[in-house]
Amino acid sequence: MLPRDPDSAASKANAERPVPASRPLILITNDDGYDAPGLQALIGSVAALGRVVVSAPDREQSGASHALTLDRPLRVQTVAEDRYRIDGTPTDCVHLAVDRLCGRLPDLVLSGINRGLNVGDDVTYSGTVAGALEGALLRIPAIAVSAALPPEGPIDYTQAARIACRLSERILADGLTRGTLLNVNVPAGPAKGIRVTRQGTREYRATAVERTDPAGRPYYWIADIDMTPTGEPDGDHTAAADGFISISPLHTNMTHERSLESLAHWVEGLL
Repeated sequence: MLPRDPDSAASKANAERPVPASRPLILITNDDGYDAPGLQALIGSVAALGRVVVSAPDREQSGASHALTLDRPLRVQTVAEDRYRIDGTPTDCVHLAVDRLCGRLPDLVLSGINRGLNVGDDVTYSGTVAGALEGALLRIPAIAVSAALPPEGPIDYTQAARIACRLSERILADGLTRGTLLNVNVPAGPAKGIRVTRQGTREYRATAVERTDPAGRPYYWIADIDMTPTGEPDGDHTAAADGFISISPLHTNMTHERSLESLAHWVEGLL
């Protein structure tokens, strides 16, 4: 894990976050890549809210999770003012932008709009959620936004962009609990309403598909993953399946509080 320098400009700014005297600064990333239509829809939806800096991967990074690139340097292509293509992960993009590209600490980090939902245990794999998570770790309010795939045809990002804008306005005005991010999932059709949900769970069964190259050597694709929802009535996947927008508050501290006491009892005598 790349250490976060306590003496860096971003870390010092994090210690005290005054109400911005200028226009809000919004940092946007995604995991579908800089040219993805969902990213462009998100940029357009919040352009009037303040200064928008875009720091997004130069190619698709779906499934990158919260990876940082530590084995090579990162390259930045300046596309236009406040528009950057990065040859790295969504986490790289946020980290680099906060420390080097934005000029000051952003007031909000937005990640998306993802092509497809990020519900249940998907959040552990999602580069979209990871982009927002990096913002939350840097003590910046953050939102991850994903839109469901329709039965056929391209995604219409209008509804997801609209809810992203309204949530952004609310958070810029009222803030968000430190260390918290919102994971927003929008159904394909007109939403029946909005549900505040918990992260649901799914039954996973990973499948590695074997193929053979021309030299007779095997290679594998991770594919056909069985992701059956377990059916929590207040879960994010249930809300999406029922045609509702799901908003789940997630937090950066992964400690399972209820296990602390029982774990303390059975570790006695291990040494």
